[in-house]
Amino acid sequence: MDVVLLATDADWVFDEVDAALADDTTSVNRVRSGRMVLPAVQELAPDLVLLDLQIGNIGGVAVSLALRQEQDMGRIEPVRIIMLLDRDADVYMAQLARADGWLVKPLDSVRLRRAAAAVQAGEPYFEGMLEATN
Repeated sequence: MDVVLLATDADWVFDEVDAALADDTTSVNRVRSGRMVLPAVQELAPDLVLLDLQIGNIGGVAVSLALRQEQDMGRIEPVRIIMLLDRDADVYMAQLARADGWLVKPLDSVRLRRAAAAVQAGEPYFEGMLEATN
């Protein structure tokens, strides 16, 4: 079974992701704070991590960078990360966060499934201002 970890404190984001990605072969697990992401990654070993740009008091950018640092130090296995951005201007932050892909909200099932499939296959998935240059 594929395991997706979603970090968001917004119920509507969870509802969209769960409806798009959860099925008989994929579970969507949620944490509501950035501080909970690393322990959840260590426990669940997710195939995909989706990070909302704003998660309580520790945002998705800081969480993504922390996961990459743990990965670079060999303390966790490599993990695929998709950032869920608030606007096109946030693309730069997703790049700095070393995300494998990003989507600009509002979300929809087709784009979520497309992004998840691409990133899990090792391909980048980019939306927003820099989409044309990637």
